Amino acid sequence: MSLKTDDRANQILHMLLRHGSASIEDLIQELETSAPNIRRDLAKLERRGLVCRTHGGAELFGPQIYVPFRFDAGFQTREERFVKEKRRIAMAAADLIREHETIAFTAGTTTTQIARSIRHRTNLRIVTNAVNIGMELCNQPGLKTSLTGGVVQWAGSFSLIGPAAIQSLSEIHVDRAFIGVCGMDAKRGASTIEMDEAVVFRAMARQAKQVVVVADSSKMGMVSPALVCPATEIDLVITDESVSPDVVADLQAKGVEVMTV
Repeated sequence: MSLKTDDRANQILHMLLRHGSASIEDLIQELETSAPNIRRDLAKLERRGLVCRTHGGAELFGPQIYVPFRFDAGFQTREERFVKEKRRIAMAAADLIREHETIAFTAGTTTTQIARSIRHRTNLRIVTNAVNIGMELCNQPGLKTSLTGGVVQWAGSFSLIGPAAIQSLSEIHVDRAFIGVCGMDAKRGASTIEMDEAVVFRAMARQAKQVVVVADSSKMGMVSPALVCPATEIDLVITDESVSPDVVADLQAKGVEVMTV
C-alpha cells in the first residue's frame, strides 16, 4: 500500500474498531474518498485478516478460531456485556502503546478487545496468559506473541494459571501491563474472582513499568474476593464515562490517574 492508502486503511480500521461495522456509504462520507478506493482498501485489509467484507460494507474480522467454543456461554456472554464501552476503553488503551514496546495482557474480555485493536500494528512484543489472545495475535506479522504457559482450569476463561505462568512472568520485563478485573475499588484495590488467577495477574503487574487497569463502569467501586493489587500500585485506570464521580475522586486521592472514555 502507498502511504496515502495506508493512512486511509488505518482510518477504516479505527472506524470499525469504534463501531464494529460500517457501510460503504459511511466510510465514503467519513474518509471523503470514492467507493472504488474504499473497496480496494477493504479488499487489502481482508487479505490481511483484519476485516470481513459484508454486503454493502465491512465489519471487524471476528474470532472465528472460537467456533468450537461457541456453545460455551461463559466467555461469549461476558463479551456481549457493555460492548460499546469496552470498545471505547480498548481504543484508548491501544493509543497508549508505542512501537517497539513489550506489552502484557491478562485474560479477560476487555483486554481481548485491546488485543484486537492492535492486530494491524507492527514491531510489538506481546506477553499474555490468555489463550484466546495468543490465538488471535499469533499470525499477525508485526507482532511477536508469547504465552506464559500454565493450565486452563475454568471452562470459557482461556486463562492460564499455575506455577508455570508465574515463573515465566518473573523472567520478563514489560513496558505496560493491561489488567482486566472484576472489581476496582480505591480502598480494596483491583480484584478478581479466582485466587489462582489473581496471583498470575499480580505477577504480571509486578513486571510492568506501567500498570493499566481496564474496567467498564459496572466494575468500578466493586470488590471481588481475590486481590490483584492495591490501588497504590496502579498507574492508570481506563473506564467508561458512566463511572461514578465519587469512585473517580477516591481513586485520584490514592494517586491513581483515571481516564474516562
